[in-house]
Amino acid sequence: MQHCVFIHTNHKQIVGALVSAWSMRRNSAHADRFDVRIVQHKDFPFMQEREGQMYLRDGARRRWLNDDLQSFTPLRFTAPELMNYTGRAVMVDPDVFAVGDVWELFTRDMSGKALMCRTRSSKPGETSGCLASSAMLQDCAKLPHWQFRKQFDEMFEFRRDYKNWICLRTEPRDTIGLLEHEWNSFDRLDEQTRMLHNTKRKTQPWKAGLPVDFRPPETFRWFPPRGWLQHARRSLFGEYGLMGHYRPHPDPRQEQFFFGLLKECIEAGVVSEDMIREQMASNHVRHDAFEVLDRTPPLAHA
Repeated sequence: MQHCVFIHTNHKQIVGALVSAWSMRRNSAHADRFDVRIVQHKDFPFMQEREGQMYLRDGARRRWLNDDLQSFTPLRFTAPELMNYTGRAVMVDPDVFAVGDVWELFTRDMSGKALMCRTRSSKPGETSGCLASSAMLQDCAKLPHWQFRKQFDEMFEFRRDYKNWICLRTEPRDTIGLLEHEWNSFDRLDEQTRMLHNTKRKTQPWKAGLPVDFRPPETFRWFPPRGWLQHARRSLFGEYGLMGHYRPHPDPRQEQFFFGLLKECIEAGVVSEDMIREQMASNHVRHDAFEVLDRTPPLAHA
């Protein structure tokens, strides 16, 4: 097919990825006109071979950990190659869920741009700074230079900065168009939301109560001492020491939306109860998941 939604993930976020894939099909009136594929970290052995090696991130050297919550993020740049540099791809993180119809992106006029995404900033009219590569519409034929292994390896050769890569600073700015924020709505679910992104890691609805297993940045432009404290914490107590626990999402509707989708996945056999139990035992899904499912009402259909 010439249209495909890609959801990239690792073992820690596989349930989110499966729910995301379900949402893309569920909420489209044209689900038969595009594929949905999950791209998994485990399928790229050269990523695993880098375990413990140093790479460049935001001007500093960090140790690559395959078991980190977000070890999948470089996979955002795999879609053009996986599509043989043809057609259109929508690439999203595993914590992005369709509320509207993703087909609207596939049929959108891209005005000749190679890709489209939103800005990280929520300020109206702000177009400078980091771009949000967590949800991208891509014209794959216009991205022949996206060669994943080569560019991934460059981080460990200290020739490519992870932060610049993820923020799309390595792309010519005139090849990037801007999507409305509702196509990557950061923890905001309202009438305008087309794709909901539970981007605040500490309040992801399926992780409440679990020990935190992601690494915060160690460089802070406006307050360097915070970075020094993070470095000291990590050195003394380990990667996740003193990081606390995931908290409930402040918006109960977003918890209901996720668990409403998950309930449908279980009913359809996309996710099994045994899988949920395994993910709970591995601390990837909150331990009261079945209680939350029991109290979650069915989702309305559009």
